[in-house]
Amino acid sequence: MQIHEFINKPFIKLILSNKIDKSFAYNKSVVVPIQLRGRPAWQMTLYTDKQAFQENFTDFGQMAMRVAELFEHKYKQLNLFGATEDVELRIGKRGKTIVSKHRHAAVSVTPSEHNRGKKYLINENDKILPLIDMGVMTADGRVVRSQYDKFRQINKFLEMIDDTLKDWDRPSITVIDFGCGKSYLTFVLYYYLTFIRKLNATVIGLDLKAEVIEKCNIVAEKYGYKNLSFQIGDINGFKPTTQIDMVVSLHACDTATDYALFNAISWNVPIILSVPCCQHELNAQMKNVWPIMTKYGLVKERFCALLTDSLRAHLLESMGYGVQIMEFIEMEHTAKNVLIRAVKHGTKTSIAPIRDLCKQFNIHPTLLGLLEKE
Repeated sequence: MQIHEFINKPFIKLILSNKIDKSFAYNKSVVVPIQLRGRPAWQMTLYTDKQAFQENFTDFGQMAMRVAELFEHKYKQLNLFGATEDVELRIGKRGKTIVSKHRHAAVSVTPSEHNRGKKYLINENDKILPLIDMGVMTADGRVVRSQYDKFRQINKFLEMIDDTLKDWDRPSITVIDFGCGKSYLTFVLYYYLTFIRKLNATVIGLDLKAEVIEKCNIVAEKYGYKNLSFQIGDINGFKPTTQIDMVVSLHACDTATDYALFNAISWNVPIILSVPCCQHELNAQMKNVWPIMTKYGLVKERFCALLTDSLRAHLLESMGYGVQIMEFIEMEHTAKNVLIRAVKHGTKTSIAPIRDLCKQFNIHPTLLGLLEKE
């Protein structure tokens, strides 16, 4: 059925509920019209048990397509509250869509200006020292106007981790950040785990650059972050001296991501968060295969990047992880915005179908090779 015919007029609120797949993270999704920078827009809020994630749409058609996708695949019920009529769509037991309408006295559907005062895990006036040093916050804790997008990105990152840890019932956690560089996200992660989640957190940052490691250790000492340390080391071959609970790998270049994932799998790490970068390996290997996707350089590059991360996700699943591929930050800021989130559940499957696919394309992804040698 065409959802567009039911949401082709201004509405006050739209609610998607009664999810089909119980493993789907979002219990309900709510869409409301807003004013974004003085122009009409629509804000979708997706609710988990503890968190809310937001998506903004400036194009009505894109919003309607997103609603239709969710209603067709994720939810059984849609309620639309309009200016003069409310509409309810329900999927019956036999898959038939049941439509109910209720007319009422006219009410205003004028959207209010979008309020940026969303409740974040880290809020203004918290005076987070790493964010102050990054220039995201002023010394008194206010978010610098020009840095508000970065502030939202950092909170999005923390929200993903917070959602991942919703069932974490242990008082302590040990994290390794592979290829940490001089990014202050490692410091922000330690702050979140220690001061917001109130965990006994040990965070280790690993990088090859000695000057970066020295500086980061000095900064950690300055902040008083006693269980945050930085070490010189290569992702390939690093041996931990204690059980690792979470591996974080943000923008590890090309096959460095594969070594980070392989280490996490080998150590039986329960939580993996990886933002891959510069997936060149398959681009160099794919020759005269499926020319419709490899004829044009840009298309081939993006196709190979998506194929690389899809293979990584499937290999993680074969090793007993539940995997999600998520948007890390909005595409308008960077094309490198895919986050692979993997949580161990213990049920392994055969990698044979993945091996067969790689033979078909004549490709040899590093992670598959490492797992086969293991």
